[in-house]
Amino acid sequence: MTKNLTVGNPAQLILSFALPLIIGNLFQQFYAMADTFIVGRTLGVGALAAVGSTGSLNFFILGFIMGFTQGTSIITSQRFGAGDEAGVRRSFAASIILDILAALVMMIISVALTRPLLELLRTPADIIDQAYSYIVYIFAGIPAIVLFNMLSNVMRAVGDSHTPLVILVAACLINIALDFLFILVFKRGVQGAAYATVIAQLIAGLLCIPVILKKIPILHIRREDWKLDRAEFWVHIRVALPMGFQMSLIAIGALVVQFALNGLGTLAVAAFTAASKIDQIATLPMSSFGAAMTTYVAQNYGARKIDRIRKGLFQCLAISGSFSIVIGVLFFLFGHNLAAIFVEGDTTVTGLAHTYLMINGSCYIILAILFVCRQSLQGLGNSLVPTVAGIMELVMRMLAGIFLAQYFGFTGVCWASPLAWLGAAAPLFAAVLSNLKKLNREALAGRRPGAC
Repeated sequence: MTKNLTVGNPAQLILSFALPLIIGNLFQQFYAMADTFIVGRTLGVGALAAVGSTGSLNFFILGFIMGFTQGTSIITSQRFGAGDEAGVRRSFAASIILDILAALVMMIISVALTRPLLELLRTPADIIDQAYSYIVYIFAGIPAIVLFNMLSNVMRAVGDSHTPLVILVAACLINIALDFLFILVFKRGVQGAAYATVIAQLIAGLLCIPVILKKIPILHIRREDWKLDRAEFWVHIRVALPMGFQMSLIAIGALVVQFALNGLGTLAVAAFTAASKIDQIATLPMSSFGAAMTTYVAQNYGARKIDRIRKGLFQCLAISGSFSIVIGVLFFLFGHNLAAIFVEGDTTVTGLAHTYLMINGSCYIILAILFVCRQSLQGLGNSLVPTVAGIMELVMRMLAGIFLAQYFGFTGVCWASPLAWLGAAAPLFAAVLSNLKKLNREALAGRRPGAC
């Protein structure tokens, strides 16, 4: 079930590892779209806007959790690449403890602050009650979300991207079925969509456990592996905490954009919601290539194969960049038709959504560079530069949300993401080149490469 990414053709390995990630993420987005589709078509534009208005807040909380769990698994991946089986088990044990603590803390804080945060974001009065009813149950289910993310990340860390895909597909189908059950049969409104999401995540997490126990012996933790010292926890926290904060920094910028967007009214929120769902699907391959680079770079860094890191990096940039250009062209040609899938008959909403898709699609090449470079640095254990890039992304997104929205309305809001990508991609690309040069010099000098 494990896979060694330190031998073989880099491009083929990255593609084969990324493909299950792409398919799995697509299914995950499909059931998120099912929520949006069912809510928008059966409960109306107001309910659609209510769910959409929670997107940035959802990203703020869950983004931290996802970044944190991925960060703990990077250490596992580095040790797997180095052939340190005992270290892999200790890393998994440390990850379990740290991820559980993070889940409980974030659940308590987010549930307590949900309503005040929605009010702070100027959520329109006609949708705030529905928005609260949806997102508070998502936050209450954070432990279930963490369970699946933790276990799927650790499986990918040891090279298995196929099993999480199978489990995720099953969870997606369950989620869609539960959407119909809770929304259409039980008439639970937007709460039903939240119930479906949390239950599906819980089932996915529980399905991971027997797979690990039966098929991935390197992750079978022994009694002595639980005897962890401060140094063991710190080496994981040093990578995981900045990764969690990076995602939250990005989300803070999104919250500012949401604040500006909410001030433009319900139709603008509905258009942004519909377009962002399409945008999320379109960017999945790029983010999946980036995620594949985390494991690829971490394993090869653990094995000290610096030349393979460089080769894989530039091959991945070429693949992801080419894809981004194709998708951008498709958005210009068919963006209006795609938006109409979610909102039937409202030309104002679909027109605004098309504007969003054209602006974002034209800048996807920048996003492709950002994903590959950021994830590669994280695979090296470099948390400083991605954090700086996250701050840059936050600043650019906030400026767009505050100033561009004021003067250019919805179009100004749409430029927030491309400007943020540009602000983050520049230092990330420079840092990747600098780190590769440093590692190459150390390798030529015959020294063991140091931490980046």
